Amino acid sequence: MRRDRGATRLQRAREVVDAYLALTKTRIIEQLLVVTVPAMFLAQRGVPSVWLILATLVGGAMAAASAHALNCVVDADIDAKMKRTARRPLAKGVVPPRNALIFGLVLGAISSVWLALTTNLLAAALSAAAIAFYVLVYTLLLKRRTAQNIVWGGAAGCMPVVIGWAAVTGDVGWPALVMFGVIFFWTPPHFWALAMRYRDDYAAAGVPMLPVVATPTQVSVRIVVYSWVMALWTLLLFPVTSWIYAGVAVLGGAYFVYRSHRMHAAVKAGRDVTPMKLFHLSNIYLCVLFAAIAVDAAVALPVFGLPF
Repeated sequence: MRRDRGATRLQRAREVVDAYLALTKTRIIEQLLVVTVPAMFLAQRGVPSVWLILATLVGGAMAAASAHALNCVVDADIDAKMKRTARRPLAKGVVPPRNALIFGLVLGAISSVWLALTTNLLAAALSAAAIAFYVLVYTLLLKRRTAQNIVWGGAAGCMPVVIGWAAVTGDVGWPALVMFGVIFFWTPPHFWALAMRYRDDYAAAGVPMLPVVATPTQVSVRIVVYSWVMALWTLLLFPVTSWIYAGVAVLGGAYFVYRSHRMHAAVKAGRDVTPMKLFHLSNIYLCVLFAAIAVDAAVALPVFGLPF
């Protein structure tokens, strides 16, 4: 009997831990951290100290977890109506909203203090600003009111590169802003492809994602436009990189634009479209592009430099 009770308690403890981990959306955190390290490599133009990398990643992970947990609190009603999110802890009633709110706020406070102590005050301030922007601007102000929600709200997801740069240099240089722009222009094609797949979910929840309020052709046109802008924007990093990054940026960007045009052509022709292919490609593209930034910086070949 005692063993059974002990096993039951252990199982419950595991379920609680899993529920709180689910609040943080760990898969999204992984993606955010993937871009942070290359930004630090580029800021150093080499390999920063392992301690600084770890400290920044830990602080960044806690900040992202805080933002996601608070987002789950605000969007609990929406999540319960969508098949894609119906299994989230608050939607299922596994975690009380009050507990999730406290959890998110505490994580945010700890992340800011941690970054201030282990990196610098600028990185900590940028991290706190990213949490506030994601929760207050995107989740509370934009998400339920405008089809441009992910365009402007996605700026919060661009902050890890700026935070990583600031952790190394103590300032925000123009290459950090270029990397910010890469992710900013990458976000709409990435998320609109996902929203095309789950259009009915968003419509049922009353969230005006672009595929809900616009025709498929209008959505695919905008995906093409943002793909072009993103691919061209990546070229702005040439002055601080070498042919390693340049080759990946040109070829990767060209392929992404090509795939976006193919999807648009299929939409115009009325053929069956699988937008998730572009969604998954966007993840791979971003990872490869930022891996190229890290490799380029680590190898430290002569950079192209400014043309003037």
